[in-house]
Formats: sequence, structure tokens, C-alpha cells
Amino acid sequence: MADLGDGALLRPRLRNLDAFPVDQDGQRLLALRDPAGVAPGVVLLPRALVDLVSLFDGERTLGEIQAVLARRHGAAPSAEQIGHVVSQLDDAGLLDSAGFRARREAIDDGYRRAATRLAVHAGGAYAGEAEALREQIAAFSSGLGDPAVGPTGAPRAVGAPLRGLIAPHIDFHRGGRTYARAYRALAEASDADLFVVVGTCHAGMPDPFALTTKAFETPLGPVAVDRELCEALGRRYGGDLLASEPAHRQEHSVEFQAVMLQHTVGPVRPFTIVPVLASFLHEALWSGADPAGDTRVARFVDALGESLARSGRRWCLVAGVDLAHVGPRFGDPEPNTPDSLAAVGLADRDMLAAVTAADAAGFYASVARDGDARRICGLSPIYAFLRALPGAHGQLLEYAQWPDPDNAVTFCAAAFT
Repeated sequence: MADLGDGALLRPRLRNLDAFPVDQDGQRLLALRDPAGVAPGVVLLPRALVDLVSLFDGERTLGEIQAVLARRHGAAPSAEQIGHVVSQLDDAGLLDSAGFRARREAIDDGYRRAATRLAVHAGGAYAGEAEALREQIAAFSSGLGDPAVGPTGAPRAVGAPLRGLIAPHIDFHRGGRTYARAYRALAEASDADLFVVVGTCHAGMPDPFALTTKAFETPLGPVAVDRELCEALGRRYGGDLLASEPAHRQEHSVEFQAVMLQHTVGPVRPFTIVPVLASFLHEALWSGADPAGDTRVARFVDALGESLARSGRRWCLVAGVDLAHVGPRFGDPEPNTPDSLAAVGLADRDMLAAVTAADAAGFYASVARDGDARRICGLSPIYAFLRALPGAHGQLLEYAQWPDPDNAVTFCAAAFT
């Protein structure tokens, strides 16, 4: 059991967790899950504990929590009972405490020492064996037609080379056709051998950008990271782009693109990637700050542009992003309906008009207008992607929704020349 002598546990603070309702055996429970993957599994709270745990804000002592509950309900658990709940949640890794920080440090150190970045989500979000994975991708690519011919059967015209690609990061079985649309465009219009992959950091991190220099394992073989360009980018950026490197350990947004690149490009030519996680723009939304004034973003974009220009390589920028997240699973009071999802689609398409115009400021404004009510998951990487492709011309290839009354997610494929 956790040591309540830890001062942090005398004023317990719940970590930044995913919280969502679930039904189990006729009961409505609150599920808590760690998006960083430091705390394994999911903890289910009965309704009677939700009010208690909501008071774990790091400000109140156990006695003060007890007093609040007594005022609200006319009775309250004892301080000893509250301490027992605190101890259980800390043992599960859900509280910000010395025990949790030691656990996270050990896990982070293990990642830094690892030779490669493991295929963490293989066998879950996508097939874990090579042949099964090829069959899975082939299945959701079927029906798109021969990549060498146009819709009339005539040879497909080759246009300007692809400078950028937006693809989903939803599980393959949900977003397969949209992945296929995106990577078909890449196969047809890119001869790149260097891909800068910018993905969402779902768990958040203290730095706006994080690289990792570890090769990405996939069921189809490892995807090499361009260490030379990573080092050049870090020098020009003027900051430590590896400070938050362990954020890559569990994050799927780049992993899924590495798999698709290995499937699409790997059999054709050698290639390398520069894996980047981004997390900075929600903070601007919350504070009302102008993201264009964030010097860290400008420095990163400038450093990336100069590093790519000096590399002499054929490159393409890839954003691994999803769009809206709506429904009770994400905090909305009402279930999704066909009408509400149609409204989400209209708002998404309005936002995507700014994206395909490569208008970073317009994209941010469209999200900020309603306070990010749709919870755009790819906010930071899309903004950075657009800032890094000035003057680009985008085409929306496909917009899709994974509709569900409790948790609907939207995503797209778009190509930029």
C-alpha cells in the first residue's frame, strides 16, 4: 500500500487521466485510464466514489475533503476510509505522488536505454503478424482501383510531387479505408525517401515538440530514423528536442504512420523518418494566447525548413491526426445522434477548408471559435504541419466518421502539393 507519509498524499492530486463512463453489470461506472501508459489498465469507480475522487485536486487535506462531503451529503466517510481510497489509487499509479514519479522515471529511463521503439500497438490496433497485417491493409485498400490508372482506365496523370499528407491515427479496423486513401496518394505522387512524421501527443508533455532517435519496430520490419537530420534539427532549433523523448513510448499517432510507410514505401525503396510529437496549442486555447506569438513553434518550423533544404533529400511531411471526438465518452452530456453527427461533419468540413488552403491561422481560428467544443485531437500537429508548408495546395481526399452514440471520432485524408 502507498505510504500516506508522502506529503503529496495528504493533499491528494489526481493525475491528468482519461475519464469516461462505462456500463458494467447494470451499473454506470467511471473509468480512469492513463493515456501515457505509466499506469496499466483501467480503474473503475462506482458512482459513490466519483464525488470523493473529484475532490483530489492537490489543494485539500483529507480532513478538508471529509468536511466538504459532510456538507454536501450530511455524512462522510472517515479520514481513514478516505486514506484507504487514496492509497489504492496511488498504488494504481493514478495520483501525482513520489511513488508515481519514481515509477515514471524508471519507465522513462528504460525507454531511453532501449535499442528500438517497440511496436506497442501491434496485435491490438492493427494485426500483429506480417502476413496478417498485409492482408488487413490489402482488405481496406480493395475497391480503390489500380493506382496506375485513373477512373476511366486511362493512365493516371502525374501532377506535382506530394509535399505533405494528412492521415488518420485511429485504429486500422475503424479508419482503414481513409488510411488507404491517404497512402494511395503517397504511392502515386511521392518519390520521397525521407518522411517527417508529426503526430499528436495524447498524454501531453512539458515540451512543445519531442523527437525520438530510435528505430520503430513494425511487424513488417524496422523503420529507421534519420539521426543526422534529427541532430541538425535540434542544433538549429536551439533546444533539447529529446527532453520529452519518452512520450513516444506508448504514443500511437506516429507508430501507425510508420507501419503504413513500411507497407507502402518499404518494398519500393529505402527510406527514413523523423518522428515528431507535438503538444502546445491547447494551452493557447485555454489562455487565449495568439499561437503565432509562440517563438518555440516559429523556431521549430524554421529549423525544420532549413534542415530539410540542406539535406538534399526528397522529403514529404506526414501528419498522423484525428479530428473531432464527441459523445459522453469525451464529456458531452448527450449521446451522439445522426443529426448531431451531421452538425459535427459540417463544422469539420468548414475547418478543413482552412486546412486544405494551408491556412494555419484560419485553422486555429475555426477551432478557437467555439472553444474547441469538438475536441480536435490533431490540433497541434496540424497547425505545425501547415506552418511548415507555406504556399502548399491541399486536396481533401476523404472525410470519415466512426459513429457511435457514446464515442464518435472523425478523421480524414488530405494531400498537399
